[in-house]
Amino acid sequence: MSNADSPLFVNAIAKCFKVLDVFDGPKRQMTMVEIAQESGLDRSAAQRMVFTLETLGYLGRVPGTKTYALTSRLLSFSYNYVRSHELVSKAMPYLQELSTTFNETVNLQELDHTEIVLIARVVSPHLLNVRVAVGSRLPTFCTASGTAILACLPASHRDRILSESDLVPLTPHTEVQRKKLIARIEQAALKGYSVVADQAVIGDISLAAPVIGPDGLPRAAVNISVPSSRWTIETVERKMAKHVQAAARALSVDTQ
Repeated sequence: MSNADSPLFVNAIAKCFKVLDVFDGPKRQMTMVEIAQESGLDRSAAQRMVFTLETLGYLGRVPGTKTYALTSRLLSFSYNYVRSHELVSKAMPYLQELSTTFNETVNLQELDHTEIVLIARVVSPHLLNVRVAVGSRLPTFCTASGTAILACLPASHRDRILSESDLVPLTPHTEVQRKKLIARIEQAALKGYSVVADQAVIGDISLAAPVIGPDGLPRAAVNISVPSSRWTIETVERKMAKHVQAAARALSVDTQ
């Protein structure tokens, strides 16, 4: 029996989250009909969910239109999560030091099933993708942080994540062949860090090292992201790898 079949599962709450989940990417404003279609709910259920969320302040009607949009009230959840995340507060001085040393963007990312989630960031003037912010998600398989984390997982866990991942290329250079992905992960395990280029964003080189928790499993990854217009993979590895690894090791010690 799946969790959704359990008598403890509250269907109405699940429907509310289905409505919130449709407001992703370009879908910033949606009509009631669109919300029902995208969420897979019938019109009546969608109306009840939207009315409830609007009453609670998590959805709002866009003035002068028949569309709805998310409200800033939802940010309280992410704020509370980040504020209560012990690793984030410990990591910030290390991220700041790395960013100051290289004048580049440094991130802390953690694994959430088949995706990595950005939970802390120090931005440089050379930021390549200004749309990426705390809370942003990327597929694990095509990122340096994801690869570094997968490299520290048991093979069975790693293989399950890859099997459940939607291996869709984000750029013309994104590697999607399973054998090559596993080879890249195994290489990261040998090096103690992962470096990728043009995998999730064109023109981006990313290097990441894993933060290990007290259970010996990867808890997160420290990542530095640089533009390929000013860096090469070889230079990034030679100059940055030991610094990123040192920061990740320091945080690994702090978590124990």
